[in-house]
Amino acid sequence: MLNNEYFDKIKKVLLEYAEKRREIIKMSDDALHRSKQAIFALHRDELEIANNLLQEVENILSAVEKKQECDSGLTKEGAYNAGLEEYTEAYLFRQFLVGEELSEVKKISVKPNIFVGGLADVPGELYRYAIKSATVRDVVMVKKCQSVSEEIIKAMLDMNLTGYNRQKFDQAKQALSKIEKVVYELSLRD
Repeated sequence: MLNNEYFDKIKKVLLEYAEKRREIIKMSDDALHRSKQAIFALHRDELEIANNLLQEVENILSAVEKKQECDSGLTKEGAYNAGLEEYTEAYLFRQFLVGEELSEVKKISVKPNIFVGGLADVPGELYRYAIKSATVRDVVMVKKCQSVSEEIIKAMLDMNLTGYNRQKFDQAKQALSKIEKVVYELSLRD
């Protein structure tokens, strides 16, 4: 014999959690998608569009943070972390393009491991931007992409990364290597 009243309470709690979880996943996916759009806009030098998209992402992630306050179990959602990481990447890439020092994300709380994941993706964006710059013979920008990528790698070397972020670090080193090849090829044409 079951205590149906108790089981109904359990069912209600689990269904409410599932609904909140689905909502957070959807919102986080929207944040990730808009962050990718912001990065694409930055590659096209459409700073105003990118800034608007990043503002939307900040609003979405702030709303997710508020929802998570109600249930701490929701903070472990992979979709949320992926959205935060993509936002961090876009935020840092924008900082580079507007000439700011790459630094902490100020409007959204980003845990160190998420920040490092986003930071590790920046050299890949710098490689893409270096290719774009090389096509118009902007050697100064290509070298700036190389220099900042080198700084990122140097900073990450001291972090003793393991697991997921170690893989991201290895990808960052590969991106730097590609930028170095672009710089080398440009030097042959001078």
